[in-house]
Amino acid sequence: MSHNLIPIAVAEGDGIGPEIMGATLQILKEAGAKLEYHPVEIGEKVYLRGQPAGIDPGTWEVLRHTKAFLKAPITTPQGGGFKSLNVTVRTSLGLYANVRPCVAYYPFVETRYPGMDVVIIRENEEDLYTGIEYRLSQDVYHAMKVITRTGCERIVRYAFEYAVANNRKKVTCFSKDNILKLTDGTFHKVFDEISKEYPSIVPEHWIVDIGAAKLADTPTNFDVIVMANLYGDILSDVAAQIAGSVGLAGSANIGQFGAMFEAIHGSAPRRAGQNLANPSGLLLAAIMMLNHLGDFDTATRIHNAWLKTIEDGIHTYDIFKENTSKQKVGTKEFAAAVVRHLGQLPQKLKPAVHANAQHKHKAVIKASDEQKELTGVDVFVEWGKGLDELRQGLEAAAEGLKLVMIGNRGVKVWPNTMAETNTVDLWRCRFESKEKEKTIKHQQVAELLTRLAKQGFDFASIENLYHYDGKPFYTVSQDQQ
Repeated sequence: MSHNLIPIAVAEGDGIGPEIMGATLQILKEAGAKLEYHPVEIGEKVYLRGQPAGIDPGTWEVLRHTKAFLKAPITTPQGGGFKSLNVTVRTSLGLYANVRPCVAYYPFVETRYPGMDVVIIRENEEDLYTGIEYRLSQDVYHAMKVITRTGCERIVRYAFEYAVANNRKKVTCFSKDNILKLTDGTFHKVFDEISKEYPSIVPEHWIVDIGAAKLADTPTNFDVIVMANLYGDILSDVAAQIAGSVGLAGSANIGQFGAMFEAIHGSAPRRAGQNLANPSGLLLAAIMMLNHLGDFDTATRIHNAWLKTIEDGIHTYDIFKENTSKQKVGTKEFAAAVVRHLGQLPQKLKPAVHANAQHKHKAVIKASDEQKELTGVDVFVEWGKGLDELRQGLEAAAEGLKLVMIGNRGVKVWPNTMAETNTVDLWRCRFESKEKEKTIKHQQVAELLTRLAKQGFDFASIENLYHYDGKPFYTVSQDQQ
C-alpha cells in the first residue's frame, strides 16, 4: 500500500453499476485523485451465493481498513429472506448520518424551481429501518419504530454542525409529533434543545405532512432539513426529483469511524449494458468522498468539469431535452466530456469551491437519570369472539391487578364501547394496580400471564407501562388521566 495514496473500497454493483462506476473511476483517474482502489464484491451475486445480507464476511475487514467505501447501486433478488445491504452496512459500521444535496441546475436541467439548493440530512440507523416486524395474530402485523434519544441527538448535532461548517443559515426539522408523541416527540424535543447551542443558525420545525407539501411547493424556502430515517428516505428522493432528477443526486453516509458514498438511484437492470446510464449521481457522490478525504482541489476540479459539461448541453438520455440539450450521449461519452472539461469553469452555473468544511462529531450527552416505575402492563391478546366474553375472562385473571382498558388498533373499545368502531382480532388489554398511582412488580406481570395462559388466552405480545419521574411514557387512551 503506497503511503501517498488513500485506500478506498470500491464496489461496482449490479445492473448499470459497472458502467457508471467505470465512468466515475475514469474521471477520478484523469483528474489525478490520489486513491488506491480495493475492489469488493457485493449485491446480487453474493445474495445468490447464500449470504442473506448481500456481503461476504471477509469484506468487512476491507471496509474497516480503508478510508471510504464508494458503492454503485445493487440489485436485491426478488423474494423473501434478503436483507437490505445499505441498511446492513450503515448500521454495522455506525454510519449514522445520510447527507443528500438536492440542487437545481436550471436552465440546463429542467426544473420548476431554479435556485433550489437543499441538503437533507437523514438519520440512518433507527426508526422503522431497524426492520423489526412481527405477525401477532391472523390479522395483525406490527413493525417497531425505534427512536433513541442518543440517535436523535447525534443526527441533530450533525445537522447543525454541517450548517455551520458549510455556511448554511437555517436548519429545519420535520416530524410527526402531533401523533407520535413519544418517538417523534423526542426527535422534536432534542432538536429544540440542541438548536439553542447554535445561535447563528435559524431553527425551524414543520409537521412532516405539511412540511413535505411546502418542500414540494417552495423548496427554495429550505436550506438544511433534518429528519428521522423513513421521512428522510422518502423526501430526499422527492427533493432530488423536483430539483431536476434523482439520477443527478449523490449521497454520503457518514459515521465517526467510516463513510460510504453512493448514488441514490437504483441499479436499473433494464438499462444495463446499453451505454445509456447517467453516471452523475455516483460521480457527485465521489466528489463528496474526495471532500470527506480532504482532497478539496480534486473535488473542485471534477465538480466544475461536470458543471461545464451539463452547461454545454452534453446530456445522457434521462435529462436530455430538445429545447435545452445540445448533444445526447452515452455513459462513456459523458465521462469523456467531463474529462475534456477538467480545468474549466462553468460560465452560467455557479462554480464549485470545495474547502475544509468538515463537521465535528460531537460527543452525545448522557441522558440524566430519571426515576423509573412500573405501573402496569399492556397484554396484546388474539381473540376472535365477543368483547364481553373477552372482558369477563380478563377480569377473572386480573386478581391483584385491575383491567382498566381494552383497545383495538389504538382505539379504546372498553369501557364506553361504541358499536360503530371497527375491530380486528388483536386486543390491547391494559392492567394496572388496583390502588391508584401505586407501582406494581414484575412478578405480578409474570403471574398475570400465567393465569391468562391457564384460561387459554393467546397473548401475542406484552408492553410494560413505565412512569419516569412520575410521568407516563406510554400511549394513554382517549379519556385516561
